[in-house]
Amino acid sequence: MKGIVDCNSFYCSCERLFEPQLDNKPVVVLSNNDGCIISRSDEAKALGVDMAGPYFLAKPLIEKHGVTTFSSNYNLYGDLSWRVMETLRMILGVENVEVYSVDEAFLNLDNYEGHDYQKLGEHIRTVVEDWTGIKVSVGIAPTKVLSKMANHLAKNKKIETGCVMVLDTQAKIDVALQDTPVKEIWGVGRQYAEKLRDMNAVYTAFDLIKKSPEWAHKNLGGVVGVRLLKELKGEATSEIMEQLENKKMIASTRMFGSPVDTLSDIKEAVATYTTKAAEKLRRQQSAANIISVFVVPKEIPKEGSSFCHGPNVSGYTTLPFATSATNELIKPAMVLVDRLFSKGSQYKKAGVILSGLVPDATIQGNLFIEEPTNNKRKLMSMLDNVNFAMRSNMVKFAAVGVNRDWKMRQELRSPRYTSRWNEIKTVK
Repeated sequence: MKGIVDCNSFYCSCERLFEPQLDNKPVVVLSNNDGCIISRSDEAKALGVDMAGPYFLAKPLIEKHGVTTFSSNYNLYGDLSWRVMETLRMILGVENVEVYSVDEAFLNLDNYEGHDYQKLGEHIRTVVEDWTGIKVSVGIAPTKVLSKMANHLAKNKKIETGCVMVLDTQAKIDVALQDTPVKEIWGVGRQYAEKLRDMNAVYTAFDLIKKSPEWAHKNLGGVVGVRLLKELKGEATSEIMEQLENKKMIASTRMFGSPVDTLSDIKEAVATYTTKAAEKLRRQQSAANIISVFVVPKEIPKEGSSFCHGPNVSGYTTLPFATSATNELIKPAMVLVDRLFSKGSQYKKAGVILSGLVPDATIQGNLFIEEPTNNKRKLMSMLDNVNFAMRSNMVKFAAVGVNRDWKMRQELRSPRYTSRWNEIKTVK
């Protein structure tokens, strides 16, 4: 049996954890730059606040009903996500937990064959909520796709299910399939669901399992569609995967608080993102052979259209040797910015990607340069330790700037309660 634990309205739950007076009240969380709504409490959903809708369009409704609004606080969300996942690992073992996203994890429950899965699900939910304060839903079924379906139904029927649903018999699975619109199936989506409905009269998951593997191969994306059909029929095709210890590519990218049109501001932003990417690189003890930089121009409205995407402008360079030193990565990044920047254009976003990663320990030193220049590991380690202990980039390269007027907007961000001493919650 497989399971999945999904945090309920995760970002909103994180905010409510430190503001308990917001329980049972409408709450929304905004995306980067306070642009769109990316998390809603059940109360906000009931008021008609749209998911992923622009904040400025929803603002009149939000103000009318007194909906509490927060900017994204990724330091807080990341830390609480780690606590939830560590709790699951303590309950079930590291090898039985696959972190799928910041608020979801798949579980391998093969070791619990013969147990009461309903009680197991309730135990997992209770322990996570007691230890972390984050409310979760639990779905348990023979496959990953069916467990996602069980979890979705558990969330929609909280009062009846207690946020735990187990599909351990064919009769229960059939009922769940009939209750699940095809658009809610993991891997299908709304647009594909409309196509299936219009062309093949497929409205529910139960309609879908009546189709043949050949039909799925033709109409559901080839091999992926066949696997989806098998999973819906109770045949597991995907096992719990071990978490990758080291990433194969590292990126750092952000939206600007307002459109940027000067070369100096673009360079400051790219230098800042390069610094953050280099820190991530050293954290996994890797070095990069390739650095890529991209900038995104502000959209230019076309005649008869109110919105269009500006083309990404990007470039890359292969480094003479793999490195994780921040200054050795900033230099080629600045050269790339000079090539990409177009005077007179406005930019809304920039980013840095490090690739061609290799273990730092495998880099061979240069026999013909002095040792202090040859090995910057100690300097970078000291820099990371100071910044980790003091926070707020206490020591930084001049290239990242001082004022940084281009920083993204976070006008409604809550304190970083769990990762900053000066922002810790005060209890009176």
